[in-house]
Amino acid sequence: MNKYGTILIVDDNTAILTAMRYLLDSTFELILTTTQPDDILKLMAQQPIDLVVLDMNFTLGVNNGNEGLFWLRAIRKQHPETPVVLLTAYADVNLAVKGLKNGASDFITKPWDNDELIHKLKDVLDMKNEIVSLDEMEKEHIRRTIDHCHGNLTQAAELLGITRQTLYNKMKRL
Repeated sequence: MNKYGTILIVDDNTAILTAMRYLLDSTFELILTTTQPDDILKLMAQQPIDLVVLDMNFTLGVNNGNEGLFWLRAIRKQHPETPVVLLTAYADVNLAVKGLKNGASDFITKPWDNDELIHKLKDVLDMKNEIVSLDEMEKEHIRRTIDHCHGNLTQAAELLGITRQTLYNKMKRL
């Protein structure tokens, strides 16, 4: 079975980190954990991280999620391509919406369902890998259209709704 890459799990509860490490061992190649959110950006600078699971609260007695939102914004600023899944024991629709608006890929509540957690994490990574740039989509569309027209560039340009000269220019960039 192919494993996914590297996951970083950030939670102040070491029992949560241990449980996730055991749960995700067969899914990820490398599992990094920390109880200190201050370590997130250092760890991400040291090696590529494919996914971050981030707790929302780190200070005892504080459960408004602001710490998690702060670190989410910091991660998104420095590593905009790295998906972040938020994790909290204090499920709140408003907090989930805030997290998603700030760039979180998903939201998981504690306690979690093991199968659902794994499924969500895989979905986030699979979705990240499916995103194709507009340039790539255009190149592929042009290639398929030219193949469909058996190399007839005049016909391909017509089907694409562009001039033959524009098609030539676009082909130069392929």
